[in-house]
Amino acid sequence: MTSTTAALTTAVRRVRAPRLPRPAPLLAGTALLLIALVAAFPSLFTSASPIEIDPAHALAAPGPGHWFGTDQLGRDILTRVLYGARDSVLLGVGSTALAILGGALLGLAAALGGRWADHALTRFADILLALPPILLALLTVTVLGPGSVNVTIAIAVAFSPGYARIVRAETLVVRRAGYVESATVLGLPRPLLVLRHIVPNALGPMLVLATVGFGSALIAASGLSFLGLGPQPPSPEWGTMLSEGRNFLATAWWIGVFPGAAITVTALAVNVVGRRAQARFTRRTDG
Repeated sequence: MTSTTAALTTAVRRVRAPRLPRPAPLLAGTALLLIALVAAFPSLFTSASPIEIDPAHALAAPGPGHWFGTDQLGRDILTRVLYGARDSVLLGVGSTALAILGGALLGLAAALGGRWADHALTRFADILLALPPILLALLTVTVLGPGSVNVTIAIAVAFSPGYARIVRAETLVVRRAGYVESATVLGLPRPLLVLRHIVPNALGPMLVLATVGFGSALIAASGLSFLGLGPQPPSPEWGTMLSEGRNFLATAWWIGVFPGAAITVTALAVNVVGRRAQARFTRRTDG
């Protein structure tokens, strides 16, 4: 009986209870889905125009009819925040995608291009990494000029070196893997070897890191827009709205607080989901 009971106890312990989603990742994921829906279809949530002015209702406090209040031109802040989600999310997604593409090309070239290419490209990435990303983005957009496209390129330039170092390290590990060496011995052509075995396995972690990188890119884009280097008025982009509201904090705080809250909530939700995905990916690869 004793041995049977012990065996039964051991078997019960091995049966794991189903894992319930934690509140923070669940709330963050729900918030991201809502933000994505708003960015894709803002007209579903409001019928007002984000750029139509109404001087008769300028600087109206939050309340019925204007739940987030109005700005100095009488434009509804809630409507502008909803429509601004599209511009802000596109800036974050576009710059992150370009940064990953540039970092992947640079990292693969360094890891597969030979000793001299590796040395030169790594030193170039180190020089760029020596500068804070926001400063590098600011320098780049100053050269290119203001605008959504230039801000996207500037942020991609600023974040590409970090992705390049990760891709280079992953590529060096994958290149020494047993299945890659076996494919090399079997005579698989090098271009096919790189495309079929090295690239998919080396870039796998980048998809997880991109979620965290999106939050940083969103904040950087909003910062550049706040400085007047991003989308220009009357664009309802969140950073631009925040810049417009800084002159009215004493008399109409809602002009800057609500777009600032939108930036904060989006970046926080992305980071929570990204950290969760990164932890699960790490456990899967280690286990």
